[in-house]
Amino acid sequence: MATDQKVGGSNPLGRSIFNNHNSLNSELVVVFLLKGKVWGMESFDLYDIHRHRTGLTIERGTKVPEGYYRLVVHVCVFGSDGRMLIQKRQPFKSGWSGMWDITAGGSAVAGDTSQEAASRELLEEVGIDYSLKGIRPAMTIYFDGGFNDIYTVNMDVDIDSLNLQPSEVEQVKWATEEEILEMLKEKEFVLYKTSFISLLFFLRNHNGTFTHKDPTKKK
Repeated sequence: MATDQKVGGSNPLGRSIFNNHNSLNSELVVVFLLKGKVWGMESFDLYDIHRHRTGLTIERGTKVPEGYYRLVVHVCVFGSDGRMLIQKRQPFKSGWSGMWDITAGGSAVAGDTSQEAASRELLEEVGIDYSLKGIRPAMTIYFDGGFNDIYTVNMDVDIDSLNLQPSEVEQVKWATEEEILEMLKEKEFVLYKTSFISLLFFLRNHNGTFTHKDPTKKK
């Protein structure tokens, strides 16, 4: 029988990282470059204000230069019963450690389209293999230094079968809007605005922000 919660491993080993790779004998270093990832390091494309790639990149941890922007993506998976699949961040992960969050998300690495990045994060973090090719984000939020594309996906998932990323995700479970708002109140969930959570639940089955067609418009 499927459960409403899946607990992953607590092994902090994930991507291998050279903290001091410059000190290694260069003759012994083999560098693997996979779509913006140099073994343990990631680089991000820089965009202009019109969201055009500039051809420039920065490494993770580097401040985005003024006048440039990077791309971040999030995916919210909703079951047919209207609940959202949420993840609990590992307690050893930097930033919002041990707190619950929406299904998956992260930075687009160099070379990624928004859809490729969203599909990759969904697969890497919670083990859901789903292509977002040709799908537009439900909304885009602009923040200092970047664009955040947010996708909503309606699909039923057997969470017992999910392969969670041990370096990122401790466990996943299904939650209603009311349950997430209560978790926000108790500071158990990443501290988004409550209106943002409600908007996500609204957008799961609406295209745009109108609730009804324009009653003043003639057919």
